[in-house]
Amino acid sequence: RGLSTGISVFAPSLILSSLMGWDIIWTNILLGGLLIIYTISGGAKAVAYTQQLQLAIVFTGMFLAGWMVVRLLPADVGFTDALAIGGQLEKFNVISSGMVNGKFDWSDQYNIWSGLIGGFFLALSYFGTDQSQVGRYLTAQSLRESRMGLLMNGFVKIPMQFLILLVGVLVFSFYQFKQAPIFFNQVQLDKLSASAIYGDSLRLVQTSYQQVGAQKTLLVQRYARLRAAEKSVATSTDFQEINLQKTVLVDSLRILQKRGDSLRARVKYWIGNKISSGDSNDTNYIFLKFVVDHLPPGLVGLLIAIIFLASWGSIAAAINSLASSTMIDFHKRFSLRDRSSESEYKISKWYTLGWGVFCIVVAMFTYNIGNSLIEAVNVLGSLFYGVVLGIFLVAFFIPRIKSGQLVFWAALLAELIVIAVFLLSRYDIIDLAFLWLNPLGALLVVIFSGVLQWGAKKSRSTGGATFSD
Repeated sequence: RGLSTGISVFAPSLILSSLMGWDIIWTNILLGGLLIIYTISGGAKAVAYTQQLQLAIVFTGMFLAGWMVVRLLPADVGFTDALAIGGQLEKFNVISSGMVNGKFDWSDQYNIWSGLIGGFFLALSYFGTDQSQVGRYLTAQSLRESRMGLLMNGFVKIPMQFLILLVGVLVFSFYQFKQAPIFFNQVQLDKLSASAIYGDSLRLVQTSYQQVGAQKTLLVQRYARLRAAEKSVATSTDFQEINLQKTVLVDSLRILQKRGDSLRARVKYWIGNKISSGDSNDTNYIFLKFVVDHLPPGLVGLLIAIIFLASWGSIAAAINSLASSTMIDFHKRFSLRDRSSESEYKISKWYTLGWGVFCIVVAMFTYNIGNSLIEAVNVLGSLFYGVVLGIFLVAFFIPRIKSGQLVFWAALLAELIVIAVFLLSRYDIIDLAFLWLNPLGALLVVIFSGVLQWGAKKSRSTGGATFSD
């Protein structure tokens, strides 16, 4: 939870550094410090209040962004046209079987099976065992409200994720009609442009990229006109002719898309190599660039405020939960002194400060572990959530295993294997998508707990030492 929260801390810092042109490290330290002050001074009451507003705020922001994207499209291009273009350029390939040449591709990050199985274990652990979620259930006024909160989490999560991805597809379609920047992180692009080594080469590549963009704009406009003409055709022959023209246009668009991607890849290489030593991943800047460049100033401020409020609400809840878990599970358990409630409250603020500093440090070094901040959070979560879920599965469904120490060793072994598998896949020694780490960790804890329990029984029967001794 601490690692994932660190990634979340990075999100508002990314926004402010992009808007103001500030260094991302110092921006992260500044906003992280303000966040710690906000969490410590407000406490659980402030966190609970912001959580009440968060759902409406997030959905309002997404609807506003989606509406503006469609509104900024050319006059003869509508919402369905934007979706059609995104679909033809393979941005709606959300359901894949994961099969490649008759074999299942375990390295495929997102397919129907990794989503259903790996995602199920990830969601079960997050919504069922994570203290940031459990803290919300415990602050409910009744058991019924707590249960309703859990159910609402499940029901709201799917449409919210769908809307986020839908806005992403709309922004992609928008940049088929408007010239997209060759790299969306303007700070890094300006540094490369000022470079004595790559400056001239960058300008040549930008010229080629603009030419590709202009060609794509002409093709997508023709595609939109054909879609409009398709609705008024009178004969099947005309319909087939239009479909044929659309197929040719889509093939041409895909060729241009690959050409543009290759030019972007060249710029990313220049930014990320040892000479430039920059951040070559601009995925997190795409939506921000669209907001800053194309939305009216008032709406830009509103959307930025929405993102800040939503992210700070979640982060504060997470830091609060980390502090409370540390206080209850460690401090009160191992402290030999009896303290008053007021004294314990003051100590918990120090734990809040410590976890806040930890999250700031994590944000500086792990934000690029995935293709985007959302993926980075899920990657880090997958390293630990499966093992945590396995501990709960043993506690709930294998009551004959009563030794907490035994389950601890089982969880430790499982975690070491999960991290080893992740590192092996990271360095392309084995092929395994990160979502599969969730069921792997949970199953390993259950298996190791059973094996150690069997070993402990056998050892007791022969008079030997056991893990629980």
